[in-house]
Amino acid sequence: MSTAADADFAVVKRTFKNPRWKGTNKRYKNMKAIIADEQRRLASLQIGPDKATYFTVDAPPSLKPRKWWCDITGLEGKYKTPRHGLRYYNKEIYDIIKELAPGVDQQYLELRNANVVLR
Repeated sequence: MSTAADADFAVVKRTFKNPRWKGTNKRYKNMKAIIADEQRRLASLQIGPDKATYFTVDAPPSLKPRKWWCDITGLEGKYKTPRHGLRYYNKEIYDIIKELAPGVDQQYLELRNANVVLR
């Protein structure tokens, strides 16, 4: 019959572990700290403006067209309703949009800051 003392895993010798292993006390920095350290390092070097760093390199505009997303499902929305301006994924979603109650379309548009506010 086994007891609770027999099931104590802290006492059991683990042969696969190295008894002389010591963990490191290395702490990982978050991205904000890494960027701040890099900016301080570059400021101390006094690099000229002609040298390229991670902060001075600009990327050209993308050649790919912008992707639009469905306001209901979050999938890629290739179509837009003429009445509401909501983007949708396929015909099933369009049928749902046609049956929306008044004002709900503006709530969906408000989520992506495209709603029309009448004053």
